[in-house]
Amino acid sequence: MSKLTGNPAFPARPASRSSSERVDWNLLRTFQAIAQELSISRAAVRLHLSQPAVSQALKRLEEQLGAALIERNGPRFQLTSAGIETLRIANDVQGHFTQLDAALEAASDQIVGKVRLLAVSGICCKAYDRALARLHREFPGVALEIVVQSSDEILSALAQKTATFGLAVNRARYPWLAQECLTREEYGFYCSEQHPLFGRQGLTVEALSDEPLTIFTGDLLGGTLSALAEFRDRHRWHGPVLASSANTQEVLRLVLAGFGIGCLPHHLCEREVAEGRLWKLPPADSVCTLDINLLWNRELRLSRAEVQFLNVMREAAAQLEE
Repeated sequence: MSKLTGNPAFPARPASRSSSERVDWNLLRTFQAIAQELSISRAAVRLHLSQPAVSQALKRLEEQLGAALIERNGPRFQLTSAGIETLRIANDVQGHFTQLDAALEAASDQIVGKVRLLAVSGICCKAYDRALARLHREFPGVALEIVVQSSDEILSALAQKTATFGLAVNRARYPWLAQECLTREEYGFYCSEQHPLFGRQGLTVEALSDEPLTIFTGDLLGGTLSALAEFRDRHRWHGPVLASSANTQEVLRLVLAGFGIGCLPHHLCEREVAEGRLWKLPPADSVCTLDINLLWNRELRLSRAEVQFLNVMREAAAQLEE
Protein backbone atom coordinates (compact mmCIF):
# COMPACT_ATOMS: atom_id res chain seq x y z
CA MET A 1 0.00 0.00 0.00
CA SER A 2 1.37 3.39 -0.96
CA LYS A 3 1.84 5.94 1.77
CA LEU A 4 -0.97 8.48 1.89
CA THR A 5 0.29 12.04 1.82
CA GLY A 6 -0.59 14.06 4.91
CA ASN A 7 -2.36 17.39 4.87
CA PRO A 8 -2.06 20.16 7.48
CA ALA A 9 -5.87 20.40 7.54
CA PHE A 10 -6.10 16.91 9.03
CA PRO A 11 -4.64 15.58 12.26
CA ALA A 12 -1.62 13.32 11.99
CA ARG A 13 -2.39 9.63 11.98
CA PRO A 14 -1.52 7.87 15.25
CA ALA A 15 1.65 5.88 14.68
CA SER A 16 0.50 3.15 17.09
CA ARG A 17 -2.61 2.20 15.09
CA SER A 18 -2.78 0.89 11.54
CA SER A 19 -5.41 2.01 9.03
CA SER A 20 -7.17 -1.34 9.36
CA GLU A 21 -7.82 -0.58 13.04
CA ARG A 22 -9.06 2.97 12.46
CA VAL A 23 -11.03 2.93 9.23
CA ASP A 24 -14.69 1.94 9.07
CA TRP A 25 -15.53 -0.07 5.94
CA ASN A 26 -18.86 1.77 5.64
CA LEU A 27 -16.92 5.01 5.25
CA LEU A 28 -14.77 3.43 2.54
CA ARG A 29 -17.89 2.21 0.76
CA THR A 30 -19.37 5.72 0.85
CA PHE A 31 -16.11 7.20 -0.47
CA GLN A 32 -16.11 4.58 -3.21
CA ALA A 33 -19.52 5.80 -4.40
CA ILE A 34 -18.40 9.46 -4.22
CA ALA A 35 -15.26 8.72 -6.24
CA GLN A 36 -17.12 6.74 -8.87
CA GLU A 37 -19.90 9.30 -9.24
CA LEU A 38 -17.60 12.34 -8.79
CA SER A 39 -20.56 13.93 -7.04
CA ILE A 40 -21.79 14.06 -3.45
CA SER A 41 -25.42 14.37 -4.57
CA ARG A 42 -25.29 11.45 -7.01
CA ALA A 43 -23.50 9.30 -4.44
CA ALA A 44 -26.23 10.13 -1.93
CA VAL A 45 -28.94 9.02 -4.37
CA ARG A 46 -27.06 5.81 -5.16
CA LEU A 47 -26.59 4.96 -1.47
CA HIS A 48 -30.09 6.09 -0.44
CA LEU A 49 -28.58 8.58 2.03
CA SER A 50 -28.89 12.32 2.56
CA GLN A 51 -26.22 14.62 1.13
CA PRO A 52 -25.16 15.83 4.61
CA ALA A 53 -24.69 12.20 5.70
CA VAL A 54 -22.45 11.49 2.70
CA SER A 55 -20.45 14.69 3.23
CA GLN A 56 -19.99 13.83 6.91
CA ALA A 57 -18.84 10.30 6.04
CA LEU A 58 -16.22 11.74 3.67
CA LYS A 59 -15.01 14.15 6.36
CA ARG A 60 -14.75 11.34 8.95
CA LEU A 61 -12.77 9.12 6.55
CA GLU A 62 -10.35 11.95 5.74
CA GLU A 63 -9.87 12.57 9.46
CA GLN A 64 -9.27 8.88 10.15
CA LEU A 65 -6.71 8.63 7.34
CA GLY A 66 -5.17 12.04 8.06
CA ALA A 67 -5.25 12.98 4.38
CA ALA A 68 -7.41 14.91 1.94
CA LEU A 69 -9.07 12.56 -0.55
CA ILE A 70 -10.65 15.13 -2.86
CA GLU A 71 -9.78 18.61 -4.08
CA ARG A 72 -12.77 20.89 -4.45
CA ASN A 73 -13.05 23.44 -7.24
CA GLY A 74 -16.46 25.04 -6.83
CA PRO A 75 -19.20 22.44 -7.44
CA ARG A 76 -16.71 20.04 -9.02
CA PHE A 77 -13.88 18.08 -7.47
CA GLN A 78 -11.16 15.62 -8.36
CA LEU A 79 -9.41 12.90 -6.42
CA THR A 80 -6.08 13.64 -4.80
CA SER A 81 -3.24 11.13 -5.09
CA ALA A 82 -4.31 9.81 -1.69
CA GLY A 83 -7.90 9.59 -2.94
CA ILE A 84 -6.88 7.61 -6.02
CA GLU A 85 -4.94 5.15 -3.88
CA THR A 86 -7.77 4.87 -1.35
CA LEU A 87 -10.27 4.14 -4.15
CA ARG A 88 -8.04 1.40 -5.54
CA ILE A 89 -7.77 -0.23 -2.13
CA ALA A 90 -11.51 0.17 -1.45
CA ASN A 91 -12.25 -1.66 -4.71
CA ASP A 92 -9.88 -4.46 -3.69
CA VAL A 93 -11.52 -4.70 -0.25
CA GLN A 94 -14.99 -4.97 -1.78
CA GLY A 95 -13.74 -7.70 -4.09
CA HIS A 96 -12.44 -9.65 -1.08
CA PHE A 97 -15.80 -9.28 0.70
CA THR A 98 -17.50 -10.69 -2.39
CA GLN A 99 -15.16 -13.67 -2.30
CA LEU A 100 -15.92 -14.14 1.40
CA ASP A 101 -19.67 -14.14 0.74
CA ALA A 102 -19.20 -16.81 -1.92
CA ALA A 103 -17.06 -18.96 0.38
CA LEU A 104 -19.56 -18.74 3.25
CA GLU A 105 -22.48 -19.54 0.98
CA ALA A 106 -20.69 -22.62 -0.33
CA ALA A 107 -20.91 -24.09 3.18
CA SER A 108 -24.69 -23.66 3.26
CA ASP A 109 -27.24 -26.19 2.01
CA GLN A 110 -29.65 -23.53 0.73
CA ILE A 111 -29.20 -21.22 -2.23
CA VAL A 112 -29.76 -17.84 -0.69
CA GLY A 113 -28.15 -14.48 -1.23
CA LYS A 114 -28.37 -11.23 -3.09
CA VAL A 115 -27.62 -10.67 -6.76
CA ARG A 116 -26.90 -7.12 -7.94
CA LEU A 117 -27.53 -6.38 -11.60
CA LEU A 118 -26.62 -3.11 -13.33
CA ALA A 119 -28.85 -2.52 -16.35
CA VAL A 120 -29.53 0.14 -18.95
CA SER A 121 -33.06 1.52 -18.93
CA GLY A 122 -35.91 0.63 -21.26
CA ILE A 123 -35.05 -3.02 -21.97
CA CYS A 124 -37.94 -4.81 -23.69
CA CYS A 125 -37.27 -8.55 -23.86
CA LYS A 126 -39.78 -11.30 -23.13
CA ALA A 127 -37.03 -13.89 -22.61
CA TYR A 128 -35.51 -11.61 -19.96
CA ASP A 129 -38.86 -11.21 -18.22
CA ARG A 130 -39.43 -14.97 -18.25
CA ALA A 131 -35.94 -15.56 -16.88
CA LEU A 132 -36.58 -13.29 -13.90
CA ALA A 133 -39.87 -15.06 -13.19
CA ARG A 134 -38.15 -18.44 -13.38
CA LEU A 135 -35.33 -17.30 -11.10
CA HIS A 136 -37.80 -16.25 -8.42
CA ARG A 137 -39.92 -19.38 -8.84
CA GLU A 138 -37.05 -21.86 -8.63
CA PHE A 139 -34.81 -19.98 -6.19
CA PRO A 140 -37.05 -17.96 -3.86
CA GLY A 141 -34.13 -17.39 -1.48
CA VAL A 142 -32.31 -15.27 -4.08
CA ALA A 143 -32.90 -11.52 -3.70
CA LEU A 144 -32.35 -9.34 -6.76
CA GLU A 145 -31.33 -5.69 -6.91
CA ILE A 146 -31.48 -3.97 -10.31
CA VAL A 147 -29.69 -0.63 -10.58
CA VAL A 148 -30.25 1.47 -13.71
CA GLN A 149 -27.04 3.01 -15.09
CA SER A 150 -25.55 3.97 -18.42
CA SER A 151 -23.55 1.44 -20.44
CA ASP A 152 -20.32 3.32 -19.71
CA GLU A 153 -21.01 3.28 -15.96
CA ILE A 154 -21.82 -0.43 -16.06
CA LEU A 155 -18.60 -1.31 -17.90
CA SER A 156 -16.60 0.80 -15.44
CA ALA A 157 -18.19 -0.97 -12.45
CA LEU A 158 -17.50 -4.39 -13.96
CA ALA A 159 -13.88 -3.43 -14.67
CA GLN A 160 -13.40 -2.21 -11.10
CA LYS A 161 -15.07 -5.37 -9.75
CA THR A 162 -17.67 -3.34 -7.87
CA ALA A 163 -20.38 -5.19 -9.81
CA THR A 164 -20.64 -8.75 -11.09
CA PHE A 165 -23.35 -8.56 -13.77
CA GLY A 166 -24.55 -5.99 -16.26
CA LEU A 167 -27.02 -5.58 -19.12
CA ALA A 168 -25.57 -2.99 -21.44
CA VAL A 169 -24.36 -2.04 -24.90
CA ASN A 170 -20.71 -2.95 -25.42
CA ARG A 171 -18.77 -2.98 -28.68
CA ALA A 172 -15.31 -3.54 -27.17
CA ARG A 173 -13.63 -6.76 -26.11
CA TYR A 174 -11.71 -7.24 -22.88
CA PRO A 175 -9.99 -10.42 -21.65
CA TRP A 176 -11.70 -10.19 -18.26
CA LEU A 177 -15.19 -9.59 -19.67
CA ALA A 178 -17.60 -12.30 -20.77
CA GLN A 179 -20.69 -11.37 -22.74
CA GLU A 180 -23.64 -12.87 -24.56
CA CYS A 181 -26.27 -10.97 -26.51
CA LEU A 182 -29.61 -11.00 -24.68
CA THR A 183 -31.70 -8.98 -27.14
CA ARG A 184 -31.39 -6.49 -30.01
CA GLU A 185 -32.98 -3.07 -30.25
CA GLU A 186 -33.61 -1.20 -33.49
CA TYR A 187 -33.38 2.58 -33.38
CA GLY A 188 -34.98 5.33 -35.44
CA PHE A 189 -35.48 9.09 -35.35
CA TYR A 190 -38.66 10.62 -33.93
CA CYS A 191 -40.07 14.05 -33.20
CA SER A 192 -42.99 15.08 -31.01
CA GLU A 193 -46.30 16.71 -31.89
CA GLN A 194 -44.75 20.00 -30.77
CA HIS A 195 -42.07 19.85 -33.49
CA PRO A 196 -42.58 21.63 -36.86
CA LEU A 197 -41.74 18.41 -38.71
CA PHE A 198 -44.53 16.45 -37.01
CA GLY A 199 -46.80 14.90 -39.64
CA ARG A 200 -44.60 15.96 -42.58
CA GLN A 201 -44.55 13.46 -45.42
CA GLY A 202 -41.77 12.96 -47.98
CA LEU A 203 -38.90 14.07 -45.73
CA THR A 204 -35.35 12.91 -46.52
CA VAL A 205 -32.41 12.16 -44.25
CA GLU A 206 -30.65 15.22 -45.68
CA ALA A 207 -33.54 17.45 -44.57
CA LEU A 208 -32.74 16.63 -40.94
CA SER A 209 -29.04 17.52 -41.02
CA ASP A 210 -29.43 20.85 -39.17
CA GLU A 211 -32.20 19.86 -36.77
CA PRO A 212 -31.58 20.29 -33.01
CA LEU A 213 -31.08 16.98 -31.21
CA THR A 214 -31.73 15.14 -27.98
CA ILE A 215 -29.08 12.44 -27.56
CA PHE A 216 -27.92 9.74 -25.16
CA THR A 217 -24.87 10.65 -23.10
CA GLY A 218 -22.98 7.70 -24.65
CA ASP A 219 -23.98 8.77 -28.17
CA LEU A 220 -20.53 10.03 -29.18
CA LEU A 221 -17.94 8.82 -31.66
CA GLY A 222 -15.97 6.14 -29.83
CA GLY A 223 -18.64 5.81 -27.11
CA THR A 224 -20.76 2.79 -26.29
CA LEU A 225 -23.58 4.16 -28.47
CA SER A 226 -21.22 5.33 -31.21
CA ALA A 227 -23.35 3.60 -33.88
CA LEU A 228 -25.84 6.48 -33.53
CA ALA A 229 -23.08 9.09 -33.73
CA GLU A 230 -21.55 7.32 -36.73
CA PHE A 231 -24.87 7.59 -38.60
CA ARG A 232 -25.01 11.35 -38.02
CA ASP A 233 -21.35 11.74 -38.97
CA ARG A 234 -21.82 9.69 -42.13
CA HIS A 235 -24.73 11.90 -43.22
CA ARG A 236 -22.98 15.09 -42.08
CA TRP A 237 -25.50 16.08 -39.47
CA HIS A 238 -24.44 19.13 -37.50
CA GLY A 239 -27.56 20.07 -35.59
CA PRO A 240 -27.01 21.43 -32.05
CA VAL A 241 -27.57 19.16 -29.03
CA LEU A 242 -30.33 20.68 -26.88
CA ALA A 243 -30.61 17.92 -24.28
CA SER A 244 -29.11 14.59 -23.26
CA SER A 245 -29.58 11.79 -20.76
CA ALA A 246 -28.21 8.32 -20.07
CA ASN A 247 -31.74 7.09 -19.33
CA THR A 248 -33.90 5.94 -22.25
CA GLN A 249 -37.15 7.02 -20.61
CA GLU A 250 -35.72 10.49 -19.99
CA VAL A 251 -34.58 10.83 -23.61
CA LEU A 252 -38.12 9.95 -24.65
CA ARG A 253 -39.48 12.52 -22.19
CA LEU A 254 -37.19 15.22 -23.62
CA VAL A 255 -38.20 14.44 -27.20
CA LEU A 256 -41.88 14.56 -26.23
CA ALA A 257 -41.22 17.93 -24.56
CA GLY A 258 -39.95 19.30 -27.88
CA PHE A 259 -36.19 19.30 -27.28
CA GLY A 260 -35.40 18.54 -30.90
CA ILE A 261 -35.49 15.16 -32.60
CA GLY A 262 -34.16 12.01 -30.98
CA CYS A 263 -33.03 8.52 -31.91
CA LEU A 264 -34.97 5.99 -29.84
CA PRO A 265 -35.71 2.25 -29.78
CA HIS A 266 -38.74 1.52 -31.98
CA HIS A 267 -40.41 -0.61 -29.30
CA LEU A 268 -40.38 2.32 -26.88
CA CYS A 269 -42.13 4.61 -29.35
CA GLU A 270 -44.90 2.36 -30.69
CA ARG A 271 -47.54 3.49 -28.20
CA GLU A 272 -46.62 7.18 -28.51
CA VAL A 273 -46.83 6.97 -32.31
CA ALA A 274 -50.22 5.21 -32.14
CA GLU A 275 -51.53 7.91 -29.80
CA GLY A 276 -50.30 10.71 -32.07
CA ARG A 277 -47.62 12.06 -29.76
CA LEU A 278 -44.58 10.99 -31.80
CA TRP A 279 -43.83 11.03 -35.52
CA LYS A 280 -41.41 8.62 -37.24
CA LEU A 281 -38.75 10.46 -39.25
CA PRO A 282 -36.37 9.22 -41.98
CA PRO A 283 -34.74 6.90 -42.70
CA ALA A 284 -37.63 4.54 -43.41
CA ASP A 285 -35.73 1.57 -42.00
CA SER A 286 -33.71 1.55 -38.81
CA VAL A 287 -30.76 3.82 -38.14
CA CYS A 288 -28.93 0.94 -36.45
CA THR A 289 -29.41 -2.17 -34.35
CA LEU A 290 -27.78 -2.28 -30.92
CA ASP A 291 -27.10 -5.45 -28.94
CA ILE A 292 -28.08 -5.46 -25.27
CA ASN A 293 -25.51 -7.83 -23.80
CA LEU A 294 -25.42 -9.88 -20.64
CA LEU A 295 -22.00 -8.99 -19.19
CA TRP A 296 -20.07 -10.45 -16.29
CA ASN A 297 -16.53 -10.27 -14.93
CA ARG A 298 -15.03 -13.70 -15.51
CA GLU A 299 -12.32 -13.02 -12.88
CA LEU A 300 -14.79 -12.90 -9.98
CA ARG A 301 -15.70 -15.97 -7.98
CA LEU A 302 -19.49 -16.26 -8.05
CA SER A 303 -21.71 -17.15 -5.13
CA ARG A 304 -24.17 -19.99 -5.67
CA ALA A 305 -26.97 -17.45 -6.01
CA GLU A 306 -24.99 -15.64 -8.69
CA VAL A 307 -24.25 -18.91 -10.47
CA GLN A 308 -27.97 -19.71 -10.70
CA PHE A 309 -28.73 -16.18 -11.88
CA LEU A 310 -26.08 -16.47 -14.58
CA ASN A 311 -27.34 -19.88 -15.72
CA VAL A 312 -30.92 -18.62 -16.03
CA MET A 313 -29.85 -15.47 -17.89
CA ARG A 314 -27.58 -17.36 -20.29
CA GLU A 315 -30.46 -19.67 -21.16
CA ALA A 316 -32.54 -16.55 -21.90
CA ALA A 317 -29.74 -15.22 -24.12
CA ALA A 318 -29.58 -18.55 -25.97
CA GLN A 319 -33.21 -18.09 -27.05
CA LEU A 320 -32.13 -15.19 -29.29
CA GLU A 321 -30.35 -17.65 -31.56
CA GLU A 322 -33.30 -20.06 -31.81
